[in-house]
Amino acid sequence: MTEKILIIDTETTNTIEDALVYDVGYLVADYDGNIYHRDSFVNTDIFCDKELMSSAYFVEKIPQYWKEIKRGERTLTSFRKIMWTLRHVMKDYDIKKVYAYNCRFDYCSLSTTQRYLTKSKWRYFFPYGTEFHDILALSRHVLKKLDEYRNFCLENEYVTERKVNRYTAEVVARYFFDKDFIEEHTALADCEIEYKILLECLRMDSDFKTKMW
Repeated sequence: MTEKILIIDTETTNTIEDALVYDVGYLVADYDGNIYHRDSFVNTDIFCDKELMSSAYFVEKIPQYWKEIKRGERTLTSFRKIMWTLRHVMKDYDIKKVYAYNCRFDYCSLSTTQRYLTKSKWRYFFPYGTEFHDILALSRHVLKKLDEYRNFCLENEYVTERKVNRYTAEVVARYFFDKDFIEEHTALADCEIEYKILLECLRMDSDFKTKMW
């Protein structure tokens, strides 16, 4: 049986320390490029709170979300329903491994939202025993060795003030796939490109340990 994995992304409000999730997207996929399932959820508990959403990183996208919800492209539902739906999906596909780009952020923001909304009655979003894997760590490991990537970053000014290469999903996707790529910054769309990055990096180095802890 082909092993299935989950690729997840979130969009949040506020700061990194207390980010609250309003958009959750994920893919069920395998290591061969096959996608079996997609879900895109908007968390009504946060998204419909105008005060919280005023601090969203991409607040200008709120009208876009409403249009897509009305068209049935995203599901507006409670965070509790999102959690149980995801858990059922993971059980149905026997998923043990979850991948995300900068996985620690998504793991923490989902747990923070869980605790915020339940007053810590429910503390963990994912099932016990889930493994967490960081696509960002893998892409940094693979690309930092390449002079070609270094030159690409310098030529396009994808570097920090100290001339350190940037490894954001948008920059890495521009290097691998399309120099004009613009990240959408909605959860499901970002999952799609992050999954492609994962496969490309695994093709280059399948032995690197992506597991976080």
